[in-house]
Amino acid sequence: MRVLIIDDHPVMRFGVRQLIERRWPEAAVGEADCLARALELARAQAWEVAVLDLSLPDASGLEGLAQLRRAVPRLPVLVLSMHDEAAYASRALQLGAAGYLTKDHATTELVTAIERVCNGGRYISADLAGHLADLLSGRGETRAPHETLSAQEYRVMLLIAAGRSASEIADTMHLSVKTVGTYRSRIIDKTGLANTAEIARYCATHGLVDPR
Repeated sequence: MRVLIIDDHPVMRFGVRQLIERRWPEAAVGEADCLARALELARAQAWEVAVLDLSLPDASGLEGLAQLRRAVPRLPVLVLSMHDEAAYASRALQLGAAGYLTKDHATTELVTAIERVCNGGRYISADLAGHLADLLSGRGETRAPHETLSAQEYRVMLLIAAGRSASEIADTMHLSVKTVGTYRSRIIDKTGLANTAEIARYCATHGLVDPR
């Protein structure tokens, strides 16, 4: 078992490592405290799974997942997040995550999730699966404006909220500036948010961006 843990909190990395090594005493475990280091390790070595936190110093929200998936497409990524919203899990799965687990379920479910993902399956906890099913079937609460966006539009919205310019977003997502402008227009049309300031305020209010 070769597991790459990506989390900027040393205590969290220690806890995840302990759970892994208790189940697989001979496991090779790598650690990264930021996306840049994670990308370096992911490219340099072969891993069976990456356990990824979504709040990193150099990539907040789902951007870290998107960049990791682009850099190493064959690496299964299990998101381990503090966000328990079904919509957040849905976005992560859309962007290619092999599983989504909230941190409050890590102690009891992390090993099972890793095993499922390493065997080619997907994993989400039972309670989150129920909320996700309601969301996708339309039986849940009324969808928030950001939940109507495509995966790419959602990424652009979060990068706008993080203060990135159109050219910076284009570089990050490997798009043209014109395409970024098209996504921005679609975001405004779908959400009714008039400008960058309103987009940033909306994302902060709905907990879509890392407050730090």
